[in-house]
Amino acid sequence: MFHDGLLPSSAAKRERPAQRFSKARIPIFLVCGLMAAQDSHAATLPRIASINLCTDQLLLTLANPEQILGLSPYSRDSLRSWNSDKAEAFPKLSGEAEDVLLLRPDAVVAGRFTKRATRELLKNKGVRVVEFDTARSLDGVKKQIRQMGALLQQGERAESEVRRLDTAIEAAREAMTRRPYRVLALSRRGYVSGGDSLTSSLLETVGLKNAASELGYKQGGFASLEAIVSLRPDFLLVSDGGDFAEDEGKAFLLHPALERFYPASRRIVIPEKLTVCGGPVLAEALKRMVSEFDRVAK
Repeated sequence: MFHDGLLPSSAAKRERPAQRFSKARIPIFLVCGLMAAQDSHAATLPRIASINLCTDQLLLTLANPEQILGLSPYSRDSLRSWNSDKAEAFPKLSGEAEDVLLLRPDAVVAGRFTKRATRELLKNKGVRVVEFDTARSLDGVKKQIRQMGALLQQGERAESEVRRLDTAIEAAREAMTRRPYRVLALSRRGYVSGGDSLTSSLLETVGLKNAASELGYKQGGFASLEAIVSLRPDFLLVSDGGDFAEDEGKAFLLHPALERFYPASRRIVIPEKLTVCGGPVLAEALKRMVSEFDRVAK
């Protein structure tokens, strides 16, 4: 015979289905209420159009898909847009005011140097235009992430991206501690990024030195081949490690004098799409920088 303590009484058996039923109904009502609240919140989130490549990147990282009404003409450019594949899911705008007005956005995001006539026309039509400055430091990048997060009502998501960037900065700083190199960021036709630039901030934050400051450039400028060779930086920072020059601008980087002193083993390659806009993608740029220095140190 089974002990009474091991099997429930018939009264208890009769009570349990009712208990299970009442307990099951409460979560259903709660879930329905939460879903309704979420739907209501989603309906009030601002709907945004972007007419600038860099605001595209911030929008694609921080917004819910339904918040994105359209992106700039360059959003799908795989050479300049880190999120080019993701951007294909959204309408590509012309960059002019007409197609933006048809969308009736809650706001349009643009850069300070986005076509002025377009920005002014949108403002004259009563459209809210939010302009983002060019980020010249990592602190400026974080400020822009938070600015876009506030506009989208996605503050928590923005803070998560800031923390991810801070983690990447610390990891890169630790990896570069014993490498106090002088690095010259060199672009097409001999353009170098000066001391007051995002590139310089990126280098200095992880313990490297921007050699362009020795040339007297503040924001940047064009340096002659002779000046670059005489400067003798430890490494060149370039956006393309290829050996084919499709035009004269790229040919400068492949000049025999530069290739003699700076072959592939002395060139740090970080694709332009990782640095052109700053933003959350700088976490990937920092990882790439560390891996490139590991490559040339072998």
